[in-house]
Amino acid sequence: MIIIPKEIVTVNSRMEILTNHFIEINNGVIARIDKLNNLNFNDYDADTIMKKEGLTLLPGFVQTHIHLCQTLFRGLADDLLLLDWLQKKIFPYENAHNSDSLGISAQLGISELFMSGTTTLLDMGTMNFQEVIFDEMINSGIRGFSGKCMIDENDLYPPFKESTANSLKSTLDLATEFHNSAGGRVKYGFAPRFVLSCSEGLLKETFEMMQDFDGALYHTHSSENKGEIEAVRKKHGKENIEYFDSINILSDKTVLAHAIHTNEKELTLLKDSGTRVAHCPSSNLKLGSGIADIPRYLEDGISISLGADGAPCNNNLNMFTEMRLASLIQKPIYNPTVMNAEQMIRLATIEGARALHLENEIGSIEVGKKADLILINLEKSNHSMLIENKNIYSAIVYESDKSDIDSVMINGKWVVRQGENLMYDETELLRKGRAELQKLLNRV
Repeated sequence: MIIIPKEIVTVNSRMEILTNHFIEINNGVIARIDKLNNLNFNDYDADTIMKKEGLTLLPGFVQTHIHLCQTLFRGLADDLLLLDWLQKKIFPYENAHNSDSLGISAQLGISELFMSGTTTLLDMGTMNFQEVIFDEMINSGIRGFSGKCMIDENDLYPPFKESTANSLKSTLDLATEFHNSAGGRVKYGFAPRFVLSCSEGLLKETFEMMQDFDGALYHTHSSENKGEIEAVRKKHGKENIEYFDSINILSDKTVLAHAIHTNEKELTLLKDSGTRVAHCPSSNLKLGSGIADIPRYLEDGISISLGADGAPCNNNLNMFTEMRLASLIQKPIYNPTVMNAEQMIRLATIEGARALHLENEIGSIEVGKKADLILINLEKSNHSMLIENKNIYSAIVYESDKSDIDSVMINGKWVVRQGENLMYDETELLRKGRAELQKLLNRV
């Protein structure tokens, strides 16, 4: 396949934006990037050449913290503090999932991610029926990680927990079955929920188990809410990240969602261990959790990437929203020059890939990388009227939304084409989603 766009936003090490270029894709991989005048059209069948001169090509977005199991709960847990949100709504809802409700929740989430340009995700699954999420990831074509949510302590909602032994055994079974499935496109992310729902033994043994699966990750929540931190301090006598360090679970394979409230020692621990932080600005604002000091983290060399979190605390899974907010919320605190649009594009693509140790496969448009790509229309009336010298990064971060997505490709296969979702029928998703949600609420 040959794609001829208006411009290519490569997000390579030189942050090149190429005009009058084309890319060639073979077997799901970017095989060639070259000047258009070097393209011999006679070498290719006409139906393999896509002329998209009005569209901009960029790498697929990478979201490093998502809860597919929660998509069905959108709009059911608004305007609550984090621990109340978990206790009164989310834990009871997740506990009431069966395989049918979980399946449609995953489908709704993946469909929304596709339509807004996300091609790779790190998902925190749920405690029961986790195999359903893996099956949907495999079938849909999305790239990413997921893992059974591990909970062996739960004072907030005691019915939603299991024994440490059962949690570890089922996790091992799932990792053995699904890690590196779909030709390596789907991987395992070991997922103890957070300190307040996990015993020390579970946290440590899960980290040790992760070491046996090459390319796997350790994914948990940390330092999201002041009430949570106070409870962790009461339980363990330490701050959240300090506690993680004391039990040796910080590493470059560890991805911490949020990390809003941190002290100087914890920042040093994050940097020295190579621990990744998934920044979720929409969720952090809606739950009133706070604003992470991301410019400071970046200055200190801490890995930062972006995620939408779950639909009940956001309430959408749109990377354009996360890029825009991540930039804007810091400007009144620092100054208008921080977290500029070019940096936001990096966080949404190559830095997300790097957080997942996939930077050699995805995250930029370079020869040899997977063809995970987005075509976006920056020539609509909601964009700058400039024809020449337009700031492409600004147009994507500050002006664009998911309605500007034209097409999305993963592994060289279209999942969205000219605005049409090729993997899911939205009418059917709505019908099944409403029916399964009502059944779930009746179970609760």
